Amino acid sequence: MAEDVFRALADPTRRRILDELVERDGQTLFEICARLAAKHGLGLSRQAISQHLAVLESAGLVSTRREGRYKFHDLNTDPLELIVTRWLRTDAPEGTP
Repeated sequence: MAEDVFRALADPTRRRILDELVERDGQTLFEICARLAAKHGLGLSRQAISQHLAVLESAGLVSTRREGRYKFHDLNTDPLELIVTRWLRTDAPEGTP
């Protein structure tokens, strides 16, 4: 699972998508596309952004929910927390690998 997270984070466009979801969670594809174009000058197609969102979702970094005909994208930081706690264990004695 950690490999999927690192692969998802390796792409700068996906990191920008996550930045936008941190700033405002629960966006539709249209909203994400508009924010990326306005704030970052990214003129990617909705299909390209949708593919990036699929990678983020498969890594567990984005979850989706449907309300009527709208699909909202929410940030999920759980996979990042698992990675961070892997290396920042407070229970390990100092100098232990």
